[in-house]
Amino acid sequence: MMDTDASGRRDEAGMKGVILCADDFAVHESASLGIARLARLGRLSATSAMVLSPRWAQDVALLRELRGRIDVGLHLDWTSDFAISAGHGLSLGAAMLKAALGGFEPTAARGVIERQLDAFEAQWQAPPDYVDGHQHVQQFAGIREALVQALASRYGARLPYLRISRAPAGHADLKSRVIAAMGASALEKIASNAGVTCGTALLGIYDFAGTEARYAGRMAGWLRAAPAGSIIMCHPARAAEPGDVIGAARAQEFAYLSGADFSMALAQARVQLVRGAST
Repeated sequence: MMDTDASGRRDEAGMKGVILCADDFAVHESASLGIARLARLGRLSATSAMVLSPRWAQDVALLRELRGRIDVGLHLDWTSDFAISAGHGLSLGAAMLKAALGGFEPTAARGVIERQLDAFEAQWQAPPDYVDGHQHVQQFAGIREALVQALASRYGARLPYLRISRAPAGHADLKSRVIAAMGASALEKIASNAGVTCGTALLGIYDFAGTEARYAGRMAGWLRAAPAGSIIMCHPARAAEPGDVIGAARAQEFAYLSGADFSMALAQARVQLVRGAST
């Protein structure tokens, strides 16, 4: 994979570098297997790990052969069943309400973040290349301040980059606007003041409904709209898992991303999948 500059651009004329990130590694076996397969095929350039999942300690083995080929990051978690079992979790609605009504207590939030960073490093034996959030909690009031402080304190000159969950100008639907309103600009400002690099935009937000063909159409649009250095998130899995509310969408995403049509879409959009952490 060709290295990029800090903006994600490539030297080759007419191409733009975009990060394609698979969220939810370790949420269940099918997701981990699907993500690892896509990464080996060169169809992803990053994945975010749910380190509170009991699968993280075993599924991390699937990523070790990919070290240095893709970015591996922390999917900061406050709203999954794993987070609830860990004692700090809330439903998404409750977490959004708490963020809107003054925010999470920063000292307690810092402790939760540090524990998840510890869990990541214990298995990966290295810091995360980046941090994002399950259901975008990295942007919530109280969490965002504690997160930037924790990263600056732990990692000094080799700071992970951050996802800013905000669609590019002119491409935000209602769901995208709600997500961004939970603190995208505030996190970006705090990160900038601390010298933490951020993705230029986030695409891949949709309702997880429809067919594989509908997803293909959406991906083609995201690839065209993605600014250089931006992130497109996806949620693939080899098959739908019982009890996974977006299981069918995960399976459709995997089928599309592993097929020839996706390669053609990349070429047509003049997109090269790149890492955010250039080597």
